Amino acid sequence: MNVRQTLVATWMLAASISLAQAADGLIAVKSPHSAKATMDKFEAVAKERGLNVFARIDHAAGASKVGKSLRATEVLIFGNPQGGTPFMECAQSVGIDLPLKALVWEDASAQVWVGYNDPAWIAKRHAVESCPVAGNIAKALAAITEAAVAK
Repeated sequence: MNVRQTLVATWMLAASISLAQAADGLIAVKSPHSAKATMDKFEAVAKERGLNVFARIDHAAGASKVGKSLRATEVLIFGNPQGGTPFMECAQSVGIDLPLKALVWEDASAQVWVGYNDPAWIAKRHAVESCPVAGNIAKALAAITEAAVAK
């Protein structure tokens, strides 16, 4: 991918982020796929890039076990000590936000979203805004998300 293609891809990803949907520190990106297909792709891409997947939690399935209904909502817990350790070296309290998590959900209008905590927000939360690894993690998360929502 050349510089121009990278800039266009970055702009497209940024354009799909909904500020209205995002909670404080949450980056939310629209997906054109079903929730299951989006999470399947996100998980596959994370594994392809050498990340460890620790758990995949289906909140809708959990809700049904107690007689409740919930639209598709899944969390993937994943990470790699190569990125997480340097982040915790900046502030060990970052460990409360690691491993990383991605949330895929379907909203009331049937739009599917992928969300994750912005590493810059995590760094700010722990007063280590200058921690250089936060930017690397942000790029990795954006790239995995972009691959998961690609048509």
